Amino acid sequence: MNGRKEIFVHFAKYNEEADRAVVSILDKMSQEDREKNRKSFYGSLSGLARHALGGTFFFLGMFRESVAHNGAALKALGPLAGVELFHDKKISEAQWKKVAGDFKTVDKAYVGFVSALSEEDLDAPVKISWYKGKSQVPLYFMLQQLTAHGIHHRGQISQVLDSLKIDNDYSGLNVKLLG
Repeated sequence: MNGRKEIFVHFAKYNEEADRAVVSILDKMSQEDREKNRKSFYGSLSGLARHALGGTFFFLGMFRESVAHNGAALKALGPLAGVELFHDKKISEAQWKKVAGDFKTVDKAYVGFVSALSEEDLDAPVKISWYKGKSQVPLYFMLQQLTAHGIHHRGQISQVLDSLKIDNDYSGLNVKLLG
């Protein structure tokens, strides 16, 4: 590994592969089972997945201003304009298909964005409003938060799938760090 950037590229690729595995599992479920309230904070498995997707979308949007000088990083985020977030408690099968496609779009943008960053970009300030006493933090810190957010919510999905006795081991995925 040559630096911090490679670590974040690895995390983004892991996120992409793990999301692909989660969507594949959820795609095989019936609409009723996917939308059933599982008593999680976000209700259904679909709700949990949509929140994870929305989190990645939100974080990436926050980063635009921090790397406004980096045309390649901004270009990687361009496809996010076509993403539609559904905040309803339950969504239709057609909406789920859109969500599944949007996972691919957002995850590809995430990998492309991080791949386009320079080591110096990782220190760029990101404006925030929710950390007490902080109005900005380095991009590398927020990329860590993005990674933790995805892992946290995939863990919640895994717990529900475990209770349903649905195989869901996507923690040991084979992501190549530099390839």
